Amino acid sequence: MERVSADVWYETRTLDDGVTYIGEPYIKEFYRCNVWHIRGRDNDMLVDSGMGVVSLREHVPLVTEKPCTAVASHTHFDHIGCHHEFDERLVHPAEAKIMAGPTRANTYAEHYVTDEIFTKLPPLPYASVEYTVKQAPATRLIDEGDVIDLGDRHFEVLHTPGHSVGEIMLWEKATGVLFSGDMIYDGPLIDDDVPTYLQQMKRIYDLPVRVVHGGHFPSFDGKRYRELIRAYIAEKEG
Repeated sequence: MERVSADVWYETRTLDDGVTYIGEPYIKEFYRCNVWHIRGRDNDMLVDSGMGVVSLREHVPLVTEKPCTAVASHTHFDHIGCHHEFDERLVHPAEAKIMAGPTRANTYAEHYVTDEIFTKLPPLPYASVEYTVKQAPATRLIDEGDVIDLGDRHFEVLHTPGHSVGEIMLWEKATGVLFSGDMIYDGPLIDDDVPTYLQQMKRIYDLPVRVVHGGHFPSFDGKRYRELIRAYIAEKEG
């Protein structure tokens, strides 16, 4: 399979609300994590950081413009690959041990990472059979109700287990913006714990979201958010 150079590995797209999408276009869509950069007055925030096969800090200058807090929606390989590049790293307590000691097993890399998840391979020396996430011990643990303060912007942490035990979402009430991780996106969900997932879907249904930026697939509005939740509940409850 053809390889591409590091300088074209990432693409960026500027959205509303001071949000920038960072993507890895040569990873197939189902496996491709959405990396979200959010501008703040005092510091910026990064929600997830991709596979880590190419340095974010070296090839996406945006993430180096001011101090940047890297938040893990959860600790699967496709979401925390570049967290080690940031001085401030946040994660839910339930998955802190994975951040500190990632393995191919506990990050799910051994289940999913093969050459087949790519349309073109990362630059050498990358090899799928040797891929591992680098250690990135948390500098702060975040749980339900905690707030991430960017100076002029404040994001509330919602603990939403079901996809993983430490899955979180980030909610900005002032703008109606939700970063939903892998809890909800407009694509096939991976619900390892269906009873818990159902409970969480019902809990978050009435959140007055305006726009949702998920861990995978395109962003969507509040109407679609409620449609997706209703469809999930109907499917699981028959």
